[in-house]
Amino acid sequence: MIDLKEVKERMGKVSKAFQNELINIRAGRANPNILNKIQVEYYGAPTPLNQLASVQIPEARVLLITPYDKTSLKAIEQAIFASDLGLTPQNDGSAIRLIIPQLTEDSRKELVKQVKAEAEKAKVAARNTRHDFMSDLKKDNDLSEDSRHRTEDDIQKATDLEIKDIDRIADIKEKELMEI
Repeated sequence: MIDLKEVKERMGKVSKAFQNELINIRAGRANPNILNKIQVEYYGAPTPLNQLASVQIPEARVLLITPYDKTSLKAIEQAIFASDLGLTPQNDGSAIRLIIPQLTEDSRKELVKQVKAEAEKAKVAARNTRHDFMSDLKKDNDLSEDSRHRTEDDIQKATDLEIKDIDRIADIKEKELMEI
């Protein structure tokens, strides 16, 4: 028997993962979440940046990274250089400033393409989740035909809702990116 709560829960995880991916797409304003994936080599071990430093937003397009341990400043700077952020850290000896450049029209369009690609990946993940549950449903021989059809309809409705939610989230991000 397929539990519809589980279907909705797994579908919800798809949109959560999609939202987390969108956080990493910068929109021309400072967002400390763009640093979430940065790992700093600290005493020989890769350590998340947010465990080594505080991140503040002193201005709309500036991130200020203040390490708890000043000796880690160079390592943090190198990790930011090595990351795929495309930002140049400015080290003033006690903190690092990351200035987020104003987005050009072309870069906005590229980021919108990236959002659409991520949205498509999320939709595929939702469809794969639907496929998994439909396969499980077909293997369940204890269900009557009516129950099976009803459950299939419910799974399809959950999938459709999830895809609409993904589209809604993507539209919001696209508008945010195209905003000057």
